[in-house]
Amino acid sequence: MEEGRVEAIEWSFDTLYWAAQVPYWFTDLLLAYSQQSRLIGHGVFFSLLSGKWTKEQQHWLEQLKQLSSQYSFDHITEHFGFFTGQNFHSGAPLYVPYTSTTLRIGQDRLSRIYDACQCPVGLENLAFSYSLDEVKQHGEFLEKLVAPVNGFLILDLHNLYCQLHNFSITYEDLITLYPLNRVREIHISGGSWEASVLEPEKKVRRDTHDDAVPEEVFHLLELTVPKCSNLKYVVLEQLGNGLKTESSRNRFRQDFLKMEALVQKSRSSLSRQDDNLFLPVQPLQTGPVVEDDMLHDQQLQLSHILETAPSYEEARRLLFTSSLAGSDWKIENWAPHMLETAVSIAQKWKR
Repeated sequence: MEEGRVEAIEWSFDTLYWAAQVPYWFTDLLLAYSQQSRLIGHGVFFSLLSGKWTKEQQHWLEQLKQLSSQYSFDHITEHFGFFTGQNFHSGAPLYVPYTSTTLRIGQDRLSRIYDACQCPVGLENLAFSYSLDEVKQHGEFLEKLVAPVNGFLILDLHNLYCQLHNFSITYEDLITLYPLNRVREIHISGGSWEASVLEPEKKVRRDTHDDAVPEEVFHLLELTVPKCSNLKYVVLEQLGNGLKTESSRNRFRQDFLKMEALVQKSRSSLSRQDDNLFLPVQPLQTGPVVEDDMLHDQQLQLSHILETAPSYEEARRLLFTSSLAGSDWKIENWAPHMLETAVSIAQKWKR
């Protein structure tokens, strides 16, 4: 930043909703980038696809509206999925079925986010899935979700890397299933490996943001940037708890320089063909909040099972005696190593 090499910053604004005040230098930094239209906002805790509207979601929107009057965001984004945990605002973001019900809920929530911020709105692809079918359908469903607000996608390449590894699918087969003309932002980050008791020979890739960027993800960046005609931002993410040693901080700086070099190399060949501003093409009307009691109940059941089951076997037994059995969740097709990982994630977040 001192060298002026950071061209834009992405702020996970809702992680500071609890803070009574922030340091003056932090506010000054945000304002400096805001005034140059180089500040973007990234939500974490909205839980876009929860079946029930909550007072926490309403508060989230009110806070966003207030922040949007203070700062000029070039765009606002959120994560796909819902949060485990009874109030859906603490826990692990997880998949929901790709149905007309979840589509209506997601479209409703994105319209409300746009109404609060009055700038382009987008969604990030999910790192975690239960089955290969989910992975293959994800890009198409994301496009349907953002269509009414003419929204865009964050294509998180480490999330994509997780899918490629966890489901043994090739990049060439998966990347064509995403609407790349809607990609306005790319994320790169590191993560971690989690051992599987069920399949000891197989490690699950997790999007934990606590390590350096793998070489494979840099390769994905090099391959993907030229395919995204409306790309505007490439963002390097890492949590602070992964930057506690001088060696980890040096590696983070090296990752930034490598990202910068790859972006600069691609700039000359990148043609912005569509030049989509990603603003609604017609005025949006937000009516009554869209909710679904059955989806809400199923999310509560799934959260409870994942957070309390003492083993994979017990989680599977409980799922097959719940209302999720024989439903749009298609739990019968879930890969055992991914259900095992979901139990681990949910119980870690709960602790």
